[in-house]
Amino acid sequence: MKKTVFVFSSLIVALLVLFKLGKYSYTSGNVSLEIVIAVIAIVFFIIGVYINKRTVREEKLSSTVIDYKKIEQLGISKREYEVLIQISNGLSNKEIADRLFVSESTIKTHVSNLLVKLDAKRRTQAVQKAKNLQILAI
Repeated sequence: MKKTVFVFSSLIVALLVLFKLGKYSYTSGNVSLEIVIAVIAIVFFIIGVYINKRTVREEKLSSTVIDYKKIEQLGISKREYEVLIQISNGLSNKEIADRLFVSESTIKTHVSNLLVKLDAKRRTQAVQKAKNLQILAI
């Protein structure tokens, strides 16, 4: 966090210096207004590319590889895992039952088992815990 604050503070200071140099150059008559605007635009472009690359790299790092060993440790069956995936997609019990060709009461049982195994009180909490445990792709 401190590194991020330092980087952005440095960028702001550098931009302020650039603006002041641009103002000085323009008022002294050494440089035209178009060149000052072009230099400032290039600096903003470079900053934007840097921030974009950093964000994309963080997203790639945060995209998880599913930890199948953790699934086994929690005792989640293949069918329960399929139900968990459908829950993460926002489907209701009825919709999950229709997709997996089972009864709605079977889905309720699987959901109940998942809540116990993930130590969650609600479906949304179960999905969040599953993502934190890296058993669901983000």
